[in-house]
Amino acid sequence: MKLLEGKVALITGASKGIGRAIAHKFAEQGASVAFTYLSSVEKGQALEKELADKGVKAVGFRSDASDFDAAQELIDGVVKEFGRLDVLVNNAGITRDGLLMRMNKEQFDDVIRVNLNSVFNTVKAATRTFMKQKSGSIINMTSVVGVKGNAGQANYAASKAGIIGFTKSVALELGSRNVRCNAIAPGFIETEMTGALDEKTVQSWRDAIPMKRGGKPEEVADLTVFLASDMSTYVSGQVIQVDGAMLT
Repeated sequence: MKLLEGKVALITGASKGIGRAIAHKFAEQGASVAFTYLSSVEKGQALEKELADKGVKAVGFRSDASDFDAAQELIDGVVKEFGRLDVLVNNAGITRDGLLMRMNKEQFDDVIRVNLNSVFNTVKAATRTFMKQKSGSIINMTSVVGVKGNAGQANYAASKAGIIGFTKSVALELGSRNVRCNAIAPGFIETEMTGALDEKTVQSWRDAIPMKRGGKPEEVADLTVFLASDMSTYVSGQVIQVDGAMLT
């Protein structure tokens, strides 16, 4: 039996990168997959077909989780379409990098809204469903930057550190209803975004990692499958790094 057979999962920001890898891994493990996209409409539509071709039910929702009302509509729509919700993966996120002296209010607020507020919005909207079912796994994507900080990313670090505190609090509040909440903290993961960067810069990052390479989106997705599955039924309130020992 596949690890996620019979489960319904929602993944935010799944049209590319880590989110896309998670959607594919979930489908391969038998989950019915709902996912969101916003600006990448063509990629979102293509992903829906790719997942369906794996023999599972897959529905893409064009939705902005950073909007409180839209997040509630999203959760309601997923439950209506699939009949239940077992796994919520909060993956949507942005960066607006810059030194603090030059960072404006909009750059800070945008990152907090998309990265942190969206997590509150979707978890808040899904809590009633999870509590009623007396089951559920919430997986929030943070970052090693949320653990240690990073120069030029004060806004991003604040949003990702906020996710860690939020995750632990949700785990404490919902644990008695058999609802788990964990966070994943990726390190340097090579995606389409890093592929557009200068190769020398990227190689210098690889060299600074004990395992001497960047991570693959699929390696983050593998851990997400574990946390979504019944193999991790006593794991909650944790922040697990996927970083090749970069932050050790």
